[in-house]
This record gives sequence, structure tokens and C-alpha cells, in this order.
Amino acid sequence: MAKALVTGGAGFIGSHIVDRLLNDGHEVVVIDNLSTGKKENLNPRAHFHEIDISDYDKIKDLFAGIEVVFHTAALARLTPSVKNPLPAHAANVTGTLNVLWAAKNAGVKKFIFSSTSSLYGDQPAENYPLKETLEVQFKSPYSVQKLIGEKYCELFNKIYDLPIVILRYFNVYGPRQIEEGNYATVIGIFLREKSLGLPLTIVSDAGERRRDYTHISDIVEGNILAWKNDVPPAEIINLGRGENYSVNEVAALIGGPITKIDPRPWDAAITLADNTKARTLLGWEPKVKFEDGITELKKLYNLS
Repeated sequence: MAKALVTGGAGFIGSHIVDRLLNDGHEVVVIDNLSTGKKENLNPRAHFHEIDISDYDKIKDLFAGIEVVFHTAALARLTPSVKNPLPAHAANVTGTLNVLWAAKNAGVKKFIFSSTSSLYGDQPAENYPLKETLEVQFKSPYSVQKLIGEKYCELFNKIYDLPIVILRYFNVYGPRQIEEGNYATVIGIFLREKSLGLPLTIVSDAGERRRDYTHISDIVEGNILAWKNDVPPAEIINLGRGENYSVNEVAALIGGPITKIDPRPWDAAITLADNTKARTLLGWEPKVKFEDGITELKKLYNLS
């Protein structure tokens, strides 16, 4: 069995990867500063270190003996990065460079980088579904920061021979998603509002914006396959279901009255993944239908 390290291992995506690794019999080290992660997400069988990845000297020794790194730690929402890009830059750029440098110096055998579909921005209609070869379109500091992270990954593969896979996630949802505050996702917000008997808040110009929602279990499987499979150097791979739904359709599935809030010009109009590469290179197959995923969450929240 392997020894793995997960940055952001108390967060939404990272904690699910930790659980999968432990259930598969691996030893897991978790680094998380709990800025958006939660202690209740932590698996007690993991070796937890409450450290900020922007502090290289504090994290470097934790990489000794690590075979694979899953780098999920990030300040990962568009709106907070627009309101103040400095904390997000420290986490998403400096933090990523620190984790890469520590992994390289420790002789890590594989590095899996969590990136984002927000890099695609708004594209002309003929570019959907979105292929990894498309030119990126910036709409927020977060998108720029994630691209810098990708470029550092490519550079570390090129000059240090660190084997890296870059995964671009499409609108991940599922248990443990953030429900409130600046880093909440739309489905998390809707479920919390519904559980409190509040109307569902929809950004006033966003009801017909469409998103490719991908269940957390499929994202975890993609990470494991990226580790286990022989993938070309620094390959960029979309992890998205390949179907999309409007925000209004999501609200209708969850149910309840809606109210409108101020628009956000940095949100993309459409996300829709071309997942051919994930299917071909990883043997990845998204399994959770969106309607089934929402039904599961409504049960979890005791909603009818």
C-alpha cells in the first residue's frame, strides 16, 4: 500500500479523496489550515497537520516517504477572489508552488493537481462542449491563479521530471459541499435555504446559466484513476459529466419559492465538459446522474 498526502484534506473534495484512500488501505497525511475545511470532515485514521501551505518551511518535512500528492487545497471560488485577490493568490499560487517544490524535493512519484473549468470562461457556441485544447478566457483572479498553478505543474514536469496530471473539475457537488459564506456553491446554498424554509436565492441574470454538475464520487474516482494510470506528462483532463442544467432547473429539482439577488459579471454563462480524454486516458465513466445526486442530497437534508 502507498503513502499519500492530500492538501486540503479537511475540505469538500479533499476529505472524500482521503476517505477513499484510507478505505483502499493506504496511509494518508492531510495538510489543511481549516480556512474552508472543517474538522468534522477529517477522517480520524489520517495523520492531520493544521498548517497553511503558503508556509513552505512548515510543510516540507511532511512529504518524506510520500508516493502520491493530491493537491486540492485552494481558496476556490470566483467571488471572494474578485473582492480581494490577495488571500486567494497566497493559497492558489504561492501555496501550489510550495507543494510542488516540497513534492519534487521529496521524490514524490505522482502529483495530481485540482484545477477548474472556470478557466474556459465564456466561449462561442461552436466551442461547446469544452475541450482541453481551447484557449483560456479569464473572468476572475481565481481563474488566473489556477492557470498559473497549471503552468507551474507543466514546468515542474518539464525541468524536474515530476509526473503530474492536471484535472479540471466541472461544478462539483455532493455531501460536505460548502453551504454558506463566500465559498458556498449554488447547490449547497439552495439546500441550506430550503432546509431553513427560506426562498432559494438566484442571481438575477443567472437563472438560465447552465452548469455541468459533477458528483463528488465521480471526481474522487477520476483522481484515483489519474494516479493509477500511465498518463502523458502534465496532461490536462476535464472531469465533467458532459450534461448541463440551468440554475432554474436546479432550483426546480430542489423545490420552493425563489428570490433574485444582484448579478455577478464574473460568472460564465455555460459550462459543459467534453470528457473524451478522461474516458480514453483514464477509463473514467461518470456514474451519478444529476437527478439522482440531488435526490440523495435532499434525503441527507431530510427534505421532501
